[in-house]
Amino acid sequence: MTGLRDFLTRFRPAASPGRAAPSGVPADRSAELRAELAPPLALLEQAESDARTVREQADDAAASLRHEAERQAEATVVAARAEARRVQARTAEQVLRAAEGEAAALLAEAEREAVAVRDRARSRTPALADRVLALVLEDLAEERERQAPEREHPREGDL
Repeated sequence: MTGLRDFLTRFRPAASPGRAAPSGVPADRSAELRAELAPPLALLEQAESDARTVREQADDAAASLRHEAERQAEATVVAARAEARRVQARTAEQVLRAAEGEAAALLAEAEREAVAVRDRARSRTPALADRVLALVLEDLAEERERQAPEREHPREGDL
């Protein structure tokens, strides 16, 4: 790489203005520029190559991370679905147990009520049967009384 002095020399006049200088070999400015820029351009090419390598490695790492994240996401979804099935089964079992308990309680209550109704029926039946019997006997007696006077008096058409 050229120094600062060489760089500034390019801008210095070759001679003082005035008479023509003796002829010399013309300077190859493009070769000088090429020589001056070759080392920084080589470094730039190396930097570009390094950057390309880093980008490729980053792309590979990103693809790997993406693949791993997808695998983990799938595993998480599978685990969540399995857990959801377990929770659903547990919940259904709890609901079933609660319903069975409620049904058993209702059945027990119904049986207690049935026993109470039977007991009331047993205790009331004799009194009701006596009352019904008395009413039937009373009706029969009234019916006999109604029929008895008709039998005592013959009808005119019965003779």
